[in-house]
Amino acid sequence: MSKGIKDQVAVIGMGCTQFGEHWDKSAADLMVDAAYEAYNDAGIQPDQVDAYWLGTMQSGLAGFFLSGPLKSQYKPVTRVENMCATGSEAFRNACYAVASGAYDVVMAVGVEKLKDSGYSGLTLTEPADDGTRPDITAPAAFSLLAPAYFNRYGLEQEKGKEVLGRIAWKNHKNGALNPKAQYRAEIPLEKICASPMVASPLGVLDCSGVADGAAAAIIVRAEDAKKYVKNPTYVKALAVSSGPGTGILYPEFDFTSIPENCAAAKDAYSQAGITDPRKELSMAEVHDCFTPTELVIYEDLGFSARGKGWQDVLNGVFDLEGELPVNPDGGLKSFGHPIGASGLRMLYEAHLQLQGRAGQRQLPDAKLALTHNLGGFPWQCVCFISIVGNELSPGGC
Repeated sequence: MSKGIKDQVAVIGMGCTQFGEHWDKSAADLMVDAAYEAYNDAGIQPDQVDAYWLGTMQSGLAGFFLSGPLKSQYKPVTRVENMCATGSEAFRNACYAVASGAYDVVMAVGVEKLKDSGYSGLTLTEPADDGTRPDITAPAAFSLLAPAYFNRYGLEQEKGKEVLGRIAWKNHKNGALNPKAQYRAEIPLEKICASPMVASPLGVLDCSGVADGAAAAIIVRAEDAKKYVKNPTYVKALAVSSGPGTGILYPEFDFTSIPENCAAAKDAYSQAGITDPRKELSMAEVHDCFTPTELVIYEDLGFSARGKGWQDVLNGVFDLEGELPVNPDGGLKSFGHPIGASGLRMLYEAHLQLQGRAGQRQLPDAKLALTHNLGGFPWQCVCFISIVGNELSPGGC
């Protein structure tokens, strides 16, 4: 369990490109766009940044993939990768570097350029192993969550499809309000439920898409934050859980919960001092790679009681106007998933909401936000959770 760095560091500026098909821009162009929006947001010059962390899964290697485009002058650049939590991992490492006292001002940048690859999804080069691991696509792997959940909690197939479809409907409804989303259109629930099958019971509109994009954050010590901006975002918790992958070996692994979610949530809530996330959080950005993933996340993160998440979905608890809005920016369903950028894109939305700058989708009196990434498969993955807020806790710096 992490000791945490609650209220020790703050975000003073962020940038995010529009996500989508950027045939006319390179990954370098996207990084530059996100980084300069962040510089401007923080009101600083590039030479004030002491060090950089770069998150990308497959768009580039080594530190000079960033130092070249940004023309950073012999500053440290660390490239990190942690599957779909890559952008969040860059942010986590950058925060710890400031909290350690090693640097005063750092930047985390996440980027991915996937559309040019010609592939419809993520491409992975797996290391050699003993050949006994299942070879399965991501939609097929996450489709296993749906029948497991339906069976355990007594949902007929038609009702289960309605629940999943409503999650996608909600996220597209939110994304229609977001100028940086790839897909900006509401989609009728009936169309989502009837979309062509990809991996039963998931239709194509139960799945997130592919996109290009980049996002960036500038981090300083919390005590210095208001020297730069009047409304910084303070980091309350950073938690990562990486599973051993043993669950699939045992019959009791029932695919209605992802253990890494539960472990990361327990750690993050402990760091932030949260005991009732549904009541204490103002919003959450979660990894809706597929609709049943978001359903399971509600329960793993304590937003819903076990077996009650589907009812909360139908009752609008997680809608923009609901008790706990989830994915107010539109989520992966509206943005697509450029791996290295997604975690920082989620943090960008939290930053805007906490500063009251989210436009048509602005939540009233937002004070505490959670972001969540999930990479891998339901039986073995890496999970990241951050919690950020716009106020220091009593006794903080």
